Amino acid sequence: MDTIAPSNPNHDGNLITAEGISKTYQQPDHAGRLVLDHIDFTLKEGEIVAILGKSGSGKSTFLRVVAGLTPPTEGTVTYRGQPVYRPAQGIAMVFQSFALFPWLTVLGNVELGLEALGVPREERRQRAIAAIDLIGLDGFESAYPKELSGGMRQRVGFARALVVNPDILLLDEPFSALDVLTAETLRGDILDLWLERRVPTKGIIFVSHNIEEAVDIADRIIVFGSDPGCIQAEIQISLPHQRDWTSPAFRRIVDEVYTLLTTVRGREAGRRGSRADTLSLQYRLPDASIQQLVGLLEVLTVDPFNGRADLPHLADSEHLTTDDLVVLAEALQLLGFAQVGGGDIEITVVGRSFADADMLRRKQIFAEQLMRNIGFIAHIRRVLDERPGHAAPEARFLGELEDHLSEEEAGRVLETVINWGRYAELFAYDYDRGVLSLENP
Repeated sequence: MDTIAPSNPNHDGNLITAEGISKTYQQPDHAGRLVLDHIDFTLKEGEIVAILGKSGSGKSTFLRVVAGLTPPTEGTVTYRGQPVYRPAQGIAMVFQSFALFPWLTVLGNVELGLEALGVPREERRQRAIAAIDLIGLDGFESAYPKELSGGMRQRVGFARALVVNPDILLLDEPFSALDVLTAETLRGDILDLWLERRVPTKGIIFVSHNIEEAVDIADRIIVFGSDPGCIQAEIQISLPHQRDWTSPAFRRIVDEVYTLLTTVRGREAGRRGSRADTLSLQYRLPDASIQQLVGLLEVLTVDPFNGRADLPHLADSEHLTTDDLVVLAEALQLLGFAQVGGGDIEITVVGRSFADADMLRRKQIFAEQLMRNIGFIAHIRRVLDERPGHAAPEARFLGELEDHLSEEEAGRVLETVINWGRYAELFAYDYDRGVLSLENP
């Protein structure tokens, strides 16, 4: 077994302690983009912690900071009382993208980490074969990644992490690139290895976008808020393994997480409180297409939902990922077409009127809701109304967004604004000239 980094006799007993972790990335225009905002976190021995949050909430960035792969801008991470400045021996990571070397066999890929640690050839060969057997890939030692299915490639990733006998295992959405059945099988196998103590690992942190997966595996769930990433809530899970996904207790936790994820905007505004933060939140719009919003409203109005749906049930029924459903639910709520709470979504009177209307009336209702609820779109319409030529360059509005958002986020929001505004016929857009106007180009 590899030697774990020496412990500090004065440390607090936690495997990992993160204090005041912030991370800022510099933008091309030299403005800083705050991705993580003063995160305090601990991992105790014998614990599995899941991290959930919207896309872009900094979950993977935080995991890379803990792994020593990315330095924090502020704050410190300690592993068994010792500061983490670089990849630490005793901490191993499994990535979403497999990250295998295509020119190496399964055995070669698994041996690679041991070779980097200077383990003698014969010992690393024996340990690699043992890890391959442990993860259920015996017989494929000489195969190349191109010969393997996605699930088998990810098993190689787990074998490569486990072969160094890690004290802590970090998992960055390790099952998200797999089909449902393959992910379920691999997830079950990894959990069995942990529960049966067939691996020396003392703690696991895993990032996921699958709520049921997190509730199934974790002892504790951390919910990240976004813009910037921060710890929004923490949920302890005391259900015994193996967990029944259909049990009332399991579903209650799933509903609680859905509620937290779909109400994070209001919570963030209340938590930060400053005028600048509030303005920033007002300019952020969920990246939801008109077709998706219309389709979801239509689904909600008919059997079996009839205007109200349990969010997890809706996700399963419509084959939506958690990220997709959270974005759509947030958009419908912003527009006044639905209310979200307690893990449920319920369409409003306006939402039902929209779903029942013909195409022309839908556009009128959508325009009314945009003008009433989306301040930036109402602002664009006022500018176009007041200008002599009833036209303005998109660069003007992009600049206004960039006063509050990153360059990338501002571009995405403006694209959403243009799509929503064009559908509602509040303004037209000339792509070639980059001009918004009240005249159809």
